Amino acid sequence: MSTHRRLLPVVVLALGTGPLSAHAETITVTIERMAFSPAEISASVGDTVQWVNKDTFAHTATMKGGWEVMLPVAKSGSVVLGKAGTLDYICRFHPNMKGRITVSAH
Repeated sequence: MSTHRRLLPVVVLALGTGPLSAHAETITVTIERMAFSPAEISASVGDTVQWVNKDTFAHTATMKGGWEVMLPVAKSGSVVLGKAGTLDYICRFHPNMKGRITVSAH
């Protein structure tokens, strides 16, 4: 155990000094009552979007031709934004649920 105690601060320090980690943020989108909230967000390249499912059934955050994040009941999932642009996404199970992420370069 003492080895883990000595290594943990070094790992945390190394993660905190990278060029993206100094500016990267985590943006949380809540899923509740069959809706993404907020439905539209702004972010930067390198940021993480985290969806938290508070509904009583599963959802996804799916960008056609891109990523899909599975969101079981009472769970969360995330994606790191890799490039600038406008990303429209839906819940594959409930296509009327729509969201948009506007991603800008740093």
